[in-house]
Amino acid sequence: MASNEKIHTVDGVDLCTETFGDPREPAVLLVHGAGHSMTAWPEALCRRIAAGSRFVIRYDGRDAGRSTGDEAGAPAYTLRDLVDDAAGLIDVLGLSAVHVVGMSQGAAVAQLLALDHRAAVATLTLASGTPGGPGHSYPDLPPPAPEIQALFTEDPPEVDWSDRAAAIEAIVEGERPYAARTRPFDEAAMRESAGRTFDRSADLAAQMTNPFLLDPGKPWRDRLGEIQAPTLVLHGTEDPMFPFGHGEALASEIPGARLIAMERTGHEIVPPPLWDDVVAALLAHTAER
Repeated sequence: MASNEKIHTVDGVDLCTETFGDPREPAVLLVHGAGHSMTAWPEALCRRIAAGSRFVIRYDGRDAGRSTGDEAGAPAYTLRDLVDDAAGLIDVLGLSAVHVVGMSQGAAVAQLLALDHRAAVATLTLASGTPGGPGHSYPDLPPPAPEIQALFTEDPPEVDWSDRAAAIEAIVEGERPYAARTRPFDEAAMRESAGRTFDRSADLAAQMTNPFLLDPGKPWRDRLGEIQAPTLVLHGTEDPMFPFGHGEALASEIPGARLIAMERTGHEIVPPPLWDDVVAALLAHTAER
């Protein structure tokens, strides 16, 4: 484990965290997407945010990295449990409220955190999200691109997740369809990231399957108007999973939300060419709140 990684027990669940910056500064909690671990948030990006006088916390959700996991293919928890994990982690860390940044499934967790644990959320930033979260279908919103739909309807190839080379190859190829088409896919960076994912995962097979099997519970799109936390929506203009209309809907249905279109960006963590603008927007959004 890295020197600043720690395991915190939240209601019997072990969650691994890593922090950047001064704990006396306003806290920013990063919530990753399905199939990812906390290292999906690049260390350099975390340090950029922390350099703006923020205390950045990234963590492994269940079945990710070094946190508690279940048998692959049989998760014994729901999306709401991930929400309660985040709320419990905030409490265990001794923080009264944090600035929550969620990406994809993490954006769903963040929405429910703002709805059901309002006191814990100072501000909300939703990246690559959809109203009501993954697992719910709304005919008024644009569907995923055909190649993404195929990923969820066709049988996935068999992967030996214990084989480092095979696992890295599968992760890289698994991320490729979600990337923007007008920006070159950074295969070298993705391979490096996939290597880190493999090296610190307690059970990679569970990480790559269980988050996609979760019960999302009752839809909550009709509750978005109840969100009180100031909200920033970040959405890629080339997102093939949740096309840009999903970001527009989120911003229009959450009172006072601001939408930033991330040009030449797919369903992916903010690409480095956008860090200057996105970090500046995040720091402004989380200032004096």
